[in-house]
Amino acid sequence: MATNLLDYDLDGLTEYFASIGEKPFRAKQVLRWMHHFGADNFDAMTDIAKSLREKLQNQAEIRVPEMITGQESDDGTRKWLLNVGTNNGVETVFIPEDGRGTLCVSSQVGCALECTFCSTGRQGFNRNLSTAEIIGQLWWANRAMGRDPGGERIISNVVMMGMGEPLANYDNVVRAMRIMLEDNAYNLSRRRVTLSTSGLVPAMDRLRDDLPVALAVSLHAPNDALRDEIVPINKKYPLRELMAACVRYMEKAPRDFVTFEYVMLDGINDTIEHARQLAGLVRDVPCKFNLIPFNPFPNSGYRRSSNDNIRRFRELLQQAGYVVTTRKTRGDDIDAACGQLAGQVEDKTKRQMRRIIEIRS
Repeated sequence: MATNLLDYDLDGLTEYFASIGEKPFRAKQVLRWMHHFGADNFDAMTDIAKSLREKLQNQAEIRVPEMITGQESDDGTRKWLLNVGTNNGVETVFIPEDGRGTLCVSSQVGCALECTFCSTGRQGFNRNLSTAEIIGQLWWANRAMGRDPGGERIISNVVMMGMGEPLANYDNVVRAMRIMLEDNAYNLSRRRVTLSTSGLVPAMDRLRDDLPVALAVSLHAPNDALRDEIVPINKKYPLRELMAACVRYMEKAPRDFVTFEYVMLDGINDTIEHARQLAGLVRDVPCKFNLIPFNPFPNSGYRRSSNDNIRRFRELLQQAGYVVTTRKTRGDDIDAACGQLAGQVEDKTKRQMRRIIEIRS
């Protein structure tokens, strides 16, 4: 099988060219053609010798996931479904905002963490995405979005917040983020690449040392009893361990705060007492809060908190001295809002069947 060069960051591509008897500088050239210019064939690489292009055509390829569908919301949000084989598809979402454009990238087909309020988590899990399948989402979005009239790329930020838990696919995600940061590829700064995790503590420590980018933590509960129920990974890495890992991460982080994401669930985690507990929980962590009104999906069993409850919750945190934003719901008319991504998952965990049996019993 031909080698897919999209699976390589600069170091990997340099090693590949050395293995076929070529100079190291070829790696930067090819990386730039693939990612900066969006080339999907070697003939387009006009500053590379014809003999090398022919060699690459015989033993390598630039293979991106196939585009299945693309949708655009009334608010300008765009969502693409990409085919990653064996009846599986992953979704990536572009969110236009004032002064920036953010791409939400998936890292797995489905998710194994089973957060109860997340559509992806309800679907089950199939496999990790390869580096090519992760970076291929940015490749496709750049091709679809083009550049603004000034020649600048429209996508200025990337968040690893799509389908899956990024730190559960550590090596492929880190390799893809290295490509995002590479000068000869997408040239994003570490402050403009954000990884969101539900709290895999050992991998957070590893990321701090390997490639510290901006960090977001899917918190969603202020105490262990509640978080055990709605974010089950908490049973393995409880809040005390998670908060300590956040403090350690700040030693090398490109931003001086962690963003805590908190989905607002009516009657579950949105009371004033929950807000007080939350303020006390994070007192030793430099942080900001992003409150996320719950985005409904079929048979979720949850309701979105009322605007009044969200306002009171936000005001108490602000009075405690924290910076708090309430995320504006974007793309919910095309199921592209936070927590709604579902894609197409051939579930190896049999989770969907288990849920049907539980409902019927």
